Parts: sequence; C-alpha cells; structure tokens
Amino acid sequence: MKDTITHHTPDALLAAYAAGSLPHPYALVVATHVSLCLECRAAYEAHQALGGVVLDAVQSAPVSDGLKADVLALIELPDPAPARPRRLGPLPGPVVEALGGKPPKWSTLGKGIRQCIVSESRSGSVRLLSIPPGQAVPDHGHRGMELTLVLQGSFSDETGRFGVGDLEVADEELEHTPIADAGETCICLAATDAPLRFSALVPRLLQRLFRI
Repeated sequence: MKDTITHHTPDALLAAYAAGSLPHPYALVVATHVSLCLECRAAYEAHQALGGVVLDAVQSAPVSDGLKADVLALIELPDPAPARPRRLGPLPGPVVEALGGKPPKWSTLGKGIRQCIVSESRSGSVRLLSIPPGQAVPDHGHRGMELTLVLQGSFSDETGRFGVGDLEVADEELEHTPIADAGETCICLAATDAPLRFSALVPRLLQRLFRI
C-alpha cells in the first residue's frame, strides 16, 4: 500500500486530527487514510509527539493536596474498550467501527451508483459510494471541502487518477466529473460539510431526496 498511494492527507488536516479539532466526518476519513498509509501515519504520530512536547512545556501551577483525589472521585471509569473491528472486505477497521461492525446498507442513486450514509450531523456527513466501472458521478462543484478516499478500484477526474488509499481534497474552486476506471467497482469514503453544487438539472432535483 505504501508504494502505491500518491495522494496523501495534507499536513494541516493531520495536525487538526492529532489535536482532536477535526469535525467527525473528516476525522473518520483521515483516520481511515492513516490506517492505510504508513507515510501519513508517521506524520500523524509526529504531530501527536509534538503536542506532548508542548504540554510538557506548559508552566505548572500549584494546587491543593486534595484536588487530585477530588477530581478522580468525580470520574466514572468506562468499561474496558472492546477490540476494534477488523477489515470487512474492502472496508478498513475505522469504517467497520463506524458502521457498528455490520455490512453497509446500500441505497441506489441510479445508473448503478449506490451509497451508504455512515453518519450525518451539523458538522457534515460521511458516506460510502459504490460506482460501477466506467460510470461517472454527475459534474459538480462544492460549497465547502470534500474529502474522498478510495477503498477499492479507482477513479479519474480533471485533477488526475486516484487508486486505493489515495485521498482527494476538493474545495470550492474545484468542479469535476469523477469517472470510475475500468476493472473493479470503485468504492469510496466521502465526507462533506455542505451540499454539493450539481451542474445538471436532474441531479439538483434529486439532491434533497438523496441527501447529498
């Protein structure tokens, strides 16, 4: 995997993920990419280590002798964490965990394209997309940022080709028409913080129904 991934998570997103400030939809995509990419995993761990150094450098302040005991008494210790789910077919562990350990529930979007909405909230949505070989996603732009991580197969658009483990970062300046390459069905994990901006009338009319 490390020899084939050519599109990586930008450093700013890795830093935000390490700091815990990345919204959940994006955090899931970045966590999944980090699970696949040794290069980005090393960069993520470096950001974590840097955060620890910063905390160590913070000047301490005196507290009362009983403060630690008082705080610990207020904390309810959680049950031991269950083992993290393993890969399920093309879906890495973080995605399987987000699905509750169950296979995705697909719904059709037409022309063989399917989706499974993993989560939705005010911070955005994250979904799995399944696109048959040779099929195009309707031409669209973005009202915010979209992260798209390839889990199986590949797709190509105006910016290049994206294979397994590759992450495309799209912003408001990019308008593109992703097309699944020949071979395997392309399965992607995609996160957005705002509805897409479709060019054609029919996708715009169906957008609210499909929650995209």
